[in-house]
Amino acid sequence: MSALTKLLSTAYVKRLLIASQTGRLPMASAPLALLLFAREAHSLTLAGLVVGAYTAGMAVSAPILARIVDRWRQPPVLWGSALLSGVGFVLVAVSGHALAVTLAGALLAGLGTPPLEACLRALWPDLVEPDAIAAAYSLDIAVQEVIYVTGPLVTLAAVAIAGPPAGLLAAAVLQLAGVAIFAATPAVRTWRGVAAVRHWAGPLRVFRFVVILLGVICAGAAIGSLPVAVTGYAEAVGDRSISGWLLAAQATGALIGGLVYMRVRPGGRARLPLVTVGLAAGFVPLLAIPGPWPMALLLAVAGLSLPPVLTAVFLTADRLTPAGTAVEAFAWIITAFTVGSAAGAAITGPLVGESLRSGFAFAPVAGLLAVGAMSAASLTGRHPADRREAAVGS
Repeated sequence: MSALTKLLSTAYVKRLLIASQTGRLPMASAPLALLLFAREAHSLTLAGLVVGAYTAGMAVSAPILARIVDRWRQPPVLWGSALLSGVGFVLVAVSGHALAVTLAGALLAGLGTPPLEACLRALWPDLVEPDAIAAAYSLDIAVQEVIYVTGPLVTLAAVAIAGPPAGLLAAAVLQLAGVAIFAATPAVRTWRGVAAVRHWAGPLRVFRFVVILLGVICAGAAIGSLPVAVTGYAEAVGDRSISGWLLAAQATGALIGGLVYMRVRPGGRARLPLVTVGLAAGFVPLLAIPGPWPMALLLAVAGLSLPPVLTAVFLTADRLTPAGTAVEAFAWIITAFTVGSAAGAAITGPLVGESLRSGFAFAPVAGLLAVGAMSAASLTGRHPADRREAAVGS
């Protein structure tokens, strides 16, 4: 029996994956929905500010909601946050394009984003055998790429049927539907955070975990730079529409990379910097700036190493961080990646304005910085198989 078949035959795994993917679709559909809605009455700059408010809300709230989950239970937090986010989407939809109300609604929608990703990853040790946890992380991260292909399509379909407000309402409904299925699953209802001595800094009291987060920010910046660079490339070849297909090729590469990596054993302390080297190296061929078909292939290759990197990050974080902080630690990783992605996009915009090659050069540079951080965190000091290291700081 293959690793994939074995995982999918495990109780609740398919249900939780489908529910999580459904509830997380707004992460990919909402930014486009907010952009299309705001663009009806505002400049592209102000529309971008609305999307930024949503992203900032997600980045700020994720660790806070995750800490509450660690100290309590998953369903109440998931339901409460999803309802809050839904109110935010509805507020934007009925705002009449008043900028202050639109910004407030977008911020509220982001702040209430349910921490489904972190919650699911905290469940894996209870759902699967210890030797299958790494494969579960890889599968989860791989299928997540489907979100970034289907999310924008859902928004475009809703907008085509009923106008820009429908894209926002679709995001709210999908989020609530995913949370409803996820939170009703018996494994979620019975999960409890680990009883432990609490510390105000949570997992951030572990210095090496903080260094890993810096590496995740750099990796996120590299990935976040690609949509901007690819858009510049598409405009340079005279067909802006191919940018979506090129980014879909990158997501397909990541999906393939995650499914293949399910067969690989977790490895030792050198695994994290090693797979990060693969990620950084995958960006270098993009500097050749070939024609559209070869570029699609190179972007697919560049996407292959992302799931292995994130899998290794989550496994390392699980070893390093204190007991009772698993959900918060995973949320910090997600937040770090989000912040890095936003920063990478912001930095790459002016670089593409200078030259297309400069825009594509940012990703390998950021990837190299990620290698340095992951190496510093993984190859120095102790590397315990449990969380005893963190107890020193408590």
